[in-house]
Amino acid sequence: MRKNIWLCAGLFMIFTTMSGQDKKGGISPEMLQEIKLSYKATATDRAIQNAVTHNEINKLAINYRNKNNFDTYFSHKVNSKGITNQKSSGRCWLFTGLNVFRSRIIADYNLKDFQFSHSYPFFWDQLEKSNLFLQGIIDTREKPMDDKMVEWLFKNPLSDGGQFTGVADILTKYGAVPANIMIETFGSENTRQMANLLQLKLKEFGLNIRDASVGGATAADLQKQKTEMLGVIYRMLVLMLGEPPATFTWTLADAKGNPASTKEYTPLSFYREFIGADLKNGYVMLMNDPGREYYKLYEIDFDRHTYDGKNWTYVNLPVEDIKEIAIQSIKDSTMMYFSCDVGKFLDRERGLLDINNFDYESLMGTTFGMNKEQRIRTFASGSSHAMTLMAVDLDKNRKPVKWMVENSWGPGANSGHLIMTDKWFDEYMFRLVVEKKYITDKVREILKQSPVRLPAWDPMFVEEE
Repeated sequence: MRKNIWLCAGLFMIFTTMSGQDKKGGISPEMLQEIKLSYKATATDRAIQNAVTHNEINKLAINYRNKNNFDTYFSHKVNSKGITNQKSSGRCWLFTGLNVFRSRIIADYNLKDFQFSHSYPFFWDQLEKSNLFLQGIIDTREKPMDDKMVEWLFKNPLSDGGQFTGVADILTKYGAVPANIMIETFGSENTRQMANLLQLKLKEFGLNIRDASVGGATAADLQKQKTEMLGVIYRMLVLMLGEPPATFTWTLADAKGNPASTKEYTPLSFYREFIGADLKNGYVMLMNDPGREYYKLYEIDFDRHTYDGKNWTYVNLPVEDIKEIAIQSIKDSTMMYFSCDVGKFLDRERGLLDINNFDYESLMGTTFGMNKEQRIRTFASGSSHAMTLMAVDLDKNRKPVKWMVENSWGPGANSGHLIMTDKWFDEYMFRLVVEKKYITDKVREILKQSPVRLPAWDPMFVEEE
């Protein structure tokens, strides 16, 4: 009886507290009346409503005047052959990173075409991310479940997204293989269900590790347990992706199909012969984040693909500085890893990214006034997709008018490439990875700084898909 009285009293207190909150901040009848009266059902509004309720908004907001004078000429362009297709997966970061080296291999060896296996490095990426999560759980085992870092780990045990740091971590550790050596599977091309299963199992393992720690398990015990858990993950990956090769034989054929050499390789020896770049030290990630101080070096905590890898470190620069470096790379026939918020103002039919593609303001009768900094801080915009930057069109004053990227969505407009205006570049470009030989002396000096360390949940952490 007493328990029931206390329960009723508790519920009454909760109800009265909520009622008080509603009275202070809820929508009252008087406020609702004021809101309703603010709307004027004009003939124009009725016409817009008739259109919007029966059509896709982007079709109605298309800016007709912007469809004229669409010029596809580029003054400076790195040649590319063929187009890749990541299918229904979040592996754009992997396709983009490999496409940078793919174009160079095709040019250097005069090949008709060449494709890396994306399934091979993806296998190791998923295993390494599983270890990254599990080791993170071990490292934080004494912290409570509602600790910010522990909570973040359980929310983000693993994904198929990533960025260039992952390309560097995985390729330098496991190497690379041609596409026919480890082919695509349904799981590699359609990663959602695989990711769901892996995440579910990893979260279960994470709880098991924390329970074992509470039960008195030593650090050595937890490491042994982690190894057994990774054995389960490895088997799941083999079932869905196939087992990665340890050695393989591959024939290099020229553009006419004539064999130039036939050799036996390991994935690492293939990487050293055909890529050979120092991915961890020979490249620099540049970022345009107007909300943080420019000409500073930053590091994102826990933003890496392997536990023993390197956190994502970047130099924050004004967008104009980044453009100058990008232009130098393109002029030297070198593609770059590039990421942006691809979903904003994308006209898929024309393969065009332009802030004037859609006139949402005229359609909705209101403005959308946030600038780039405000969009980042409110999570309204962030780096969502990686592509390979490979062309720029300069005007007579050597100023960029538009840019082109090689995409990984298969054939489409502009033969699978996307064109972006320079104004769109300003607003929705985020990351560019360039070889160190193209950066300025000022950027070289910035690289000597001790990086400002940002938390894993920083808005800039978002992985490209």
